[in-house]
Formats: sequence, structure tokens, C-alpha cells
Amino acid sequence: MSSGSGAVRLSTVDGREAARTKTGIGELDRVLGGGIVAGSVILIGGDPGIGKSTLLLQAASNLLSSAQVLYVSGEESKAQLKLRAERCGVSGDLLVMTETSIAAIENEVERTKPAFLVIDSIQTMVSTDVASAAGSVTQIREVTAALTRIAKTNGCAVFIVGHVTKEGAIAGPRLLEHMVDTVLYFEGDRHDAFRLLRAVKNRFGSTNEIGIFEMRGDGMAEVSDPSEMFISGNNDTGCAVACIMEGNRPILVEVQSLLASTVYANPRRMAAGMDNNRLMLLLAVLERRAGVRTGEKDVYTNAVGGIRVDDRGADLAVIMAVAGSVFDKRLPERTAVLGEVSLTGEIRPVDRMLNRVGECVRRGYTRVITPYSGSLKGIKEAEIVTVRNIRDALSLLV
Repeated sequence: MSSGSGAVRLSTVDGREAARTKTGIGELDRVLGGGIVAGSVILIGGDPGIGKSTLLLQAASNLLSSAQVLYVSGEESKAQLKLRAERCGVSGDLLVMTETSIAAIENEVERTKPAFLVIDSIQTMVSTDVASAAGSVTQIREVTAALTRIAKTNGCAVFIVGHVTKEGAIAGPRLLEHMVDTVLYFEGDRHDAFRLLRAVKNRFGSTNEIGIFEMRGDGMAEVSDPSEMFISGNNDTGCAVACIMEGNRPILVEVQSLLASTVYANPRRMAAGMDNNRLMLLLAVLERRAGVRTGEKDVYTNAVGGIRVDDRGADLAVIMAVAGSVFDKRLPERTAVLGEVSLTGEIRPVDRMLNRVGECVRRGYTRVITPYSGSLKGIKEAEIVTVRNIRDALSLLV
């Protein structure tokens, strides 16, 4: 029997945190929990073309300064890899391999002894022990099991790229989540510059962190201060700024609203960057609890910068933006709004109010409209205006 199979008392286990290796990309290290743990298996999923391979190529280049890295592609030739590497400014010392056979990859790992292995992508890899085609359930399970064995046996950290199809096809990475240590998802529209990297599973760190990147001509660039990307700075009618939480990170977002005369039998309600059903609910509350009628108008709302807003803390911003469009009024200069709107029209506090207000203050907002929250009593840097319901809030439009 192996020495690791016997039962031991928990008090005798070494609880020191495993050593981590920095990738040189701060936003990626943040999501990983501080860096890469040796022998871990990390799955990065996302739609094709969103930037997974580019990010890993840049990380692999940075890791070369501390250890050997092997980049295996089953989708591109060596010449194509070199062209992409040159565009991203990646070092020519990176070991690259174009192969789909997991047995050949395992042999190469034994020969080169890399500390980091990148597999791009899992859907192209095959095991000769399985008769099914590449990308099938059986092949993906077999190949992932082999890669996990490589990682644990050699202490080699393995990055696996997995594509997600719109149809939720079987080749998507959700099949593999229980087999790996960490699961990261790249989110965003491939036609928009901004990308969010989110951890949905992490055995070595928190899943409450996100990384924000911008896709540029020379690769993925970190966005260390995302708030400035999602606010326009204009104080027009139909605009309101809220602070949402993405993981543990507060981000200022601007919500815009436009009302137009309808040419349809049923007026349209369209929300870009937020849930359409939530918009219709808030419009119903606005009409019933504050008497603001929008039933004869098309209502359009938008979150600036392409970010997805699912935080209830932006409810009041949507209400203020829509009402501002109806009355042709605006919020006072340098004013932000926070709060969840209930079906009774009450404005309710949301989690981490102090962090949200602190981010507003840091970005230069001198007034914050919020529901009552005891945690905000010590705020001196900005005027805290408390409101009980949406009628109180609408009275602050000028």
C-alpha cells in the first residue's frame, strides 16, 4: 500500500499554502488565486475566437523566464503559431508542438520535462485507446484523464483550452469541470474589445474574482481600472451611474435609456447588457408605484462599454435613467445611484455598500443616492443621500 493511502489526523497535515508561480499577467493571477499551483489542471472555456489561445500564448511567454513551457496546438500549424506569436510579441524560445495524439504528447513531456503544458484545444486531442472520433464524450474524458495523470505525475501545470458552442454541444468544457482543479470562463462578445475572465471552480483559490482584458492588435491587454471603461462621463438626460460588484471587484457602469414613439401595436422593450425581463419588471414598478407611464413608448436601455449587468444594485440606476428620459431631466453633476428596487417601490440596500460607495468616491463622485445603510455612517468624502422609495429618488432629478 502506498504511503499516501493511510488515514492520518487532520492536525498532522501540513497546511502551508502551495507555492505559486506568477504568470506575469496580473488579471490572470488574480483569477487563479495568486498564481499557478504546480501539478494543477486548469480549464479555460469560452466561445471560439474570444481570445483564450492569445492569452495563454502571452502567459506562456512570460513563464519562460522561470521554467520550460510546452505549447501544444491541434488546430494550427507551427507557421501559424509563429505568426500569432510575433503579433503578440512572444519569445521565440517557447517550445511548440502541433500534435493531436495524447500518447505523442505524453512522450514529449517525458523528454522535455516542461513545468507548464498548454493544450489547445481539448476537442482536437485523441487517444488511440478509444475508437470514437475527436471531440466525442469518450475521447474528451480519456484525454483529460491522461492530462491529469501527466500533471500529477510530473508536477507539471496543465492549461486546457475548451471551446463552447452556441448549441451547448457535447464538446464544451462543462463535461470536464469535475475532472480538473480550476475552471475559468472567458466571457464577452467576440466583436467587442472587452473580455471578462471568471473563475467558476478553483480548488486553490476564491471564485469571487474576475479579470478584465481588452483585445488589441498586439494581444490581450489588462484593464486594471475597469470603471473608466464603462462610464462615458456625460451627464445627459436618460443616464445614470451605478456601482456593480463583479466578484470582489466594484465597477462603475453607466446605464442609458431612450424612449421613442412606437410604431408597433405592442411597444418594444429592449435591454442591451442587462436582462430584458428585469427591465419590464422595473417599468411595471415605475408605473404602478410612481405613476410614470411608459406604456405608449418604446423603451431601450443600454449598459455602456458592452459589460453585462446582472447586479440588482443597478436597479435604481435603470429607474432613474428611464424616468429621466420621460421627464427630460437629469441627475445632478457627479452623482451616482445604488440600490435594489422591490415590487413595492422600496429601495433596498445591496451587499458591500461600503465598497461600492468607496469606488464612487475614488472615481470623483461627490454625491451618492442610496437606501439607508448603517455601514455608510462614516463616509465623509461624499454626500450620502438616502431614499426610501422610488418617489423619493425621482424627486432628486433636476
